[in-house]
This record gives sequence, C-alpha cells and structure tokens, in this order.
Amino acid sequence: MSSPAPTRSAAGATVDPAAGPAAVAPVEQQGRMTHRQILSALSGMLLAMFVAFLSSTVVSNALPTIITDLRGTQSQYTWVVTATLLASTASTPIWGKLADLFSKKLLIQISIVVFIVGSMLAGLSGSLPTLIGWRVLQGLGLGGLQALVQIAMAAMISPRERGRYSGLLGSVMAVATVGGPLIGGLLVDTSWLGWRWCFFVGVPFAAVALVLLQRTLHLPVTKRDVSIDYLGAAFLTAGVSALLIWVTLAGDSFAWASVETALFVGGGVLAIVAFVVTELRAKEPIVPLRLFRDRTTTLAIIASVAIGVAMFGSTVFLGQYLQISRGYSPTAAGLLTIPMVGGLLVSSTVSGILITRTGFWKRYLVAGSLLVALGFGLLATIDHATDMVVLCVFLTVLGTGIGMTMQNLVLAVQNTVAATDLGAASSAVAFFRSLGGTIGVSVLGAVLSSRVGTLIQSGVADVPGASAGSQDIGLASLADAPAPIQALIRVSYGDATGRVFLIAAVLSIVTIVAVLLIREVALRTETGDERLQTEAGPDTTADVDRQLAGRRG
Repeated sequence: MSSPAPTRSAAGATVDPAAGPAAVAPVEQQGRMTHRQILSALSGMLLAMFVAFLSSTVVSNALPTIITDLRGTQSQYTWVVTATLLASTASTPIWGKLADLFSKKLLIQISIVVFIVGSMLAGLSGSLPTLIGWRVLQGLGLGGLQALVQIAMAAMISPRERGRYSGLLGSVMAVATVGGPLIGGLLVDTSWLGWRWCFFVGVPFAAVALVLLQRTLHLPVTKRDVSIDYLGAAFLTAGVSALLIWVTLAGDSFAWASVETALFVGGGVLAIVAFVVTELRAKEPIVPLRLFRDRTTTLAIIASVAIGVAMFGSTVFLGQYLQISRGYSPTAAGLLTIPMVGGLLVSSTVSGILITRTGFWKRYLVAGSLLVALGFGLLATIDHATDMVVLCVFLTVLGTGIGMTMQNLVLAVQNTVAATDLGAASSAVAFFRSLGGTIGVSVLGAVLSSRVGTLIQSGVADVPGASAGSQDIGLASLADAPAPIQALIRVSYGDATGRVFLIAAVLSIVTIVAVLLIREVALRTETGDERLQTEAGPDTTADVDRQLAGRRG
C-alpha cells in the first residue's frame, strides 16, 4: 500500500503524514502559536516592560527629593530625565534593525542586562553629573525593551488578534505607572532606604524577567548575512543629541542667538543630513527611508511625536507640580496620579478588545487624540490653588486619550508594512514617540524654568529683604530658603505649570490632524512569521521553512 503524500502545513512547513505527529515542528516554529503559548511567552516580556516603566515612574516621583538633596537646578532636573530619553531615543531604531537581523529573544535579554547594570550604577552615584551619565546607560536598555517587545509581539500575533494582547500590555503599563510613584514615594519617605533604592528596586524584577524569557519565549531565528549601519547610527545619535542639548541649554547656559547656538544647530543639522545620505546608500539602513513612502507609517510617526510629549511631559512635570507647588509627599503625589493611570488602563484594554472583535481601529485613534488635546487643554488652566478633585478629572481625560492612541498607532503601522520591515517600522514609531518625549521634556522644561524665573522676579518685591539676591532664587535654593521665599518658589511653580500643558495642548493638534488623514486598512489575520513565508514567494518557501525550523531564539 502506498504511503500518503507529504502535505504542507498552514504555516507552509512540509509535513509527512507517515511520520506521525512527532514529525510536525513545534507550533512556535511554524509561525503560529496557541493562545496558551502566547500568554506564556508574553509573561517574561510583560515583566520586562513592567521593569522599564516602573523605573521611569519611580524616578520621576523621586526627582524633586533627589534634586533638593543634591542641590540641583531646574536644568539638572530636566537632564536626569532627558539623558535616559535621549539614549533610548537614539538607540531604539538600532535595536529595531538588529531585531530584523538577529535573535529577538537574545536582544531582549541583552537589553535587560544593560538596563540592570545602568540601574545599579545610577543608584550608587555620588553626584548629579554621575547620575546623569549612568542614566544614559539605563536609557540604552530601555530603548531596547520598548522596541523589541512590540517587535516580538508582531512576530507571534496577527494584527487582528493583537488588540486583546495589547490590552495586557496597556494593563502592565498602567500597573507600573500606578505602582511606580507609590513605591518611589514609600522608598523616599522611608529614612533607612531613601531615593537610591528607586534605582535598585527594579533589579529583582528584571532578573526574574530574564529567567522567564529563557524558559517561555521561543521565536524562529532567520540566519543570513548581515550588515550593520554603524555610520548611520553614529550620525543619527550625533544629530539628535546636538539639537536636544541645544534646546536644553539655550537661554540658560548661553543666549539663543550666540556662537554656541550656531555650533549646536549647525552641527546637528549637518549630522542629520549626513544620516539621510548614509541611509540612502547603506545596504542595511538603520531606518529604511522607504518606510516613509507609506502614508500610514508617516502619519503614525508624526502622531507619535505628540503622544511622546503627552506620556513623558505629563509624568515629569505633574510630579514636580504636586510635590514642589502643592507640597504633597512623594507617596501622596503617586496616589494622585491614579485617575490618569486608571483612564489609561480602562481605555487601552477596552479599545484593544473592541478592535479584535470588530477589526476597526481608526475610530479609537481619532477619539483618543481628541481626548489627549482636551486633557492638555484642561490642565493648562491649573495653578497653585486648583482643586484636587478638578485636577483628577482632568487627568482622567488625558489618561483615557493616551490609552486609546499609544498602542494603536503601533498596530496601524505593523498592519501596513512588509513583514521584513516589522522591526524597523515598529522601532521607528517608538523612536519618534521617545523623540517627542525627549523634545517635550527639554523644551517644556526650558519654558517652565523661564516662566518660573519671570514669576519669581515679579513677586520677589513683595517679600521683605529678598530683592537683593533675587537672581539666585530657584529650585536649588528651595531647601535652604526662608519660609517666605519657599512660599514664593512654590506658588511660582504652581502658576507656571499651566503654561507647560498649554504648549502640549497646541502640539497635540498635530496628532489629531495626522490621525484624521490616516487611511484605515483592514487588520491582517496572519502573524509576522506567516507573512514572512508568504512574501518570500514559492521559490524560497523551502528555505524559509528551514529558517523557521532552525535555532530558536
């Protein structure tokens, strides 16, 4: 009797019925994973993301205490945040490109190790310049985590099904955002621990994430000749760094119209031009410029810039407002951010479920972008005496908008681009979101510093004996200043914060326009690995099958 003819599985792999079930490759090597396997694989990645977001929220809530204890300035306050964002922004596209060339699992593990080392060294820092330096290393690991987890999810899960799992990611972000300020507040308020433990607290979670990833994440590895665009990466980092340093220091360390400005701006622009030229000629460009030919990708990237401002700007300056101006402890300040995080949690989870059920996603992006603009507009009205109940309502509106837009912008891009560009495209969105956050913190920090200075100068005449040293009154002198001066500084910060949110509201209009112009495309039902096989064509199907059955990452 003749044996049954070999057949081809849904994932494209050749299966010999005579060989029995044992001949079938593990499901994760076929490009399709079961719901249980996906949840198992996501456990380590979600814990890694929890560590990343926890580190950001813990530190942001502890910053007023750190800066006050170390006698730092508003510029240094901004740079403790900006240093991490800058490093993660510059490294995100590099991590994304590496994910198209090497094992995604190995890269995630490397990024966790880098993050752990940076966190430990930051906690051991003895000065603000040293702390800022180690925060850069921490940012390199953060850049890998925020890009690679999204890329790994795209490889395992189809766009149509990704909504339900994106809700899990949003939930983890929400828990980290709520837990971070609370944990940070408790650590800062506990005398025998202190703010240094805000950097140490994430290390145990990261170690557990490493173990979980090793045991649960199994992705096929495509082995081919690679060419890393080191020159492009160098130009990108130099250009972005020069412009952001200029934005942060101009008007403080040197005048806006000065030789330093010309050097920073000229050098930054030249580096970006060199980056574009390099990407056009590179064999494996860090950011493939062909991605910008796609309308959805380009518009999603533009929208992501303003979302970055919303994410990072609101967290950084809201914590400063609550502690410096309103006098709340770090723990109480963390509790007051729960309304924003609650809105983010509910909206990201519900919108993800509805997107999976219906296949429609643009309506949630439009609604979310409108709520982001409305939330910032409402927050623009706050001052040093705003009722806390009113503030919580404003924060709920903002959080709801962020939850409906942030993950869904990535989903829209991943649904559009070719499978071979999933890593680069996903990291491009994350890159520009981080870039928006970095620019937002830098620019809004400069605006806040200038506005606070103006308010202090106008109010110092009413404080007896303060006019003589009014030029030195600011955040650095808060701890040592007399009570009347402290009151003036707190009121000035409270009244100046509204200006920061007003600028963010204006910027968020760009997100609304970009989202409205995005063309909705039906969500795909294939995973990233299945699309790789389809796009490879019939002539290379066998080669792709061998790649999927090769070494697991």
